[in-house]
Amino acid sequence: MDNRLTVHRGGMPIYDIVLSDSFEGLAGEVKQLDVSGRRLCIVTDSVVAPLYLEEVRRILEQCCRKVTAFVFEAGEEHKNLDTVRNLYEFLIQQHFDRRDMLAALGGGVTGDLCGYAAATYLRGISFIQIPTTLLSQVDSSIGGKTGVDFDSYKNMVGAFHMPRLVYTNVRTLLTLPDDQFSSGMGEIIKHGLIKDEAYYRWIIDHREQIWKRDLDTCKAMILRSDEIKRDVVEKDPTEQGDRALLNFGHTLGHAMEKLMDFQMFHGHCVGLGFLAAAAISQARGGLTSDDVRQIRELLQAFHMPVSVKGLDKQTILEATRSDKKMDGDRIRFILLKHIGDACIDSSVTMDEMALGLDTIIDA
Repeated sequence: MDNRLTVHRGGMPIYDIVLSDSFEGLAGEVKQLDVSGRRLCIVTDSVVAPLYLEEVRRILEQCCRKVTAFVFEAGEEHKNLDTVRNLYEFLIQQHFDRRDMLAALGGGVTGDLCGYAAATYLRGISFIQIPTTLLSQVDSSIGGKTGVDFDSYKNMVGAFHMPRLVYTNVRTLLTLPDDQFSSGMGEIIKHGLIKDEAYYRWIIDHREQIWKRDLDTCKAMILRSDEIKRDVVEKDPTEQGDRALLNFGHTLGHAMEKLMDFQMFHGHCVGLGFLAAAAISQARGGLTSDDVRQIRELLQAFHMPVSVKGLDKQTILEATRSDKKMDGDRIRFILLKHIGDACIDSSVTMDEMALGLDTIIDA
């Protein structure tokens, strides 16, 4: 059975998030977007294409005049303006106009890149998200954040551009490598920590079923994480306030990700980042030592790293100064008042961040 959430803006519905057990319902969902007689380009990468491209193309051909595909080389290193330029050129050669549509089939790199191309090609065309990784299913496909990396700066070039549809086939989790599944759990645990203590406890109680990829359990988990992100995005679509809470763990996490040349998975970097932030929250009296220990143990249960080697503390701190989340000369840091209740704090000092890093850097 499909599950459905609707994302609103100003009280008006703007797109649905559909969770299904297959791709078969995709044609019916896309038909409702009035694309008959229009072109659609599936944007995907070299890893996902052999798994799902032909199946998705066959289904989408039922509801569009012409379906083409743009396949780029997989990897964060290809999430850049050069790849976007190649996609622009492909769309121009295929005579795509403003009434045509893109479909992002893949993980967060594909969704972010495809969404940015859609936001900027001919000043904006429609696109849909078909996320195939756990991370993209609970995070990057929802909320309309699009972008690409610029040199070594993650997501420094981007735009807010909402999809027309997010369609998740949870069975794609069965082909996902363990390390990528583990990465997705970083964002899921984050959702519980910042917004829903009961959900966080549910994750702890169901950790074995989740890791075994019991699809009913995973579907319930994805649905709740999507609800949390949907609710935050509806209140603050362009990150002027509460949406920044979703950046819990990202300030230090992004710095480490950049310094590791994106060789560490995003969700793992976020997990390390919020483990350090939890230590700062403990020092400020928001969390207990038992809380921090339990967070660490939960990360370990999902085979996520709880320490990092080869990085210098001062270098990480310096890298935070180029973070997009700077507010003037201060960093909008996310801390926990307690489990399930996060806050934005611009008073966190470099010394406090250093204290947090001491708990995760393995000398």
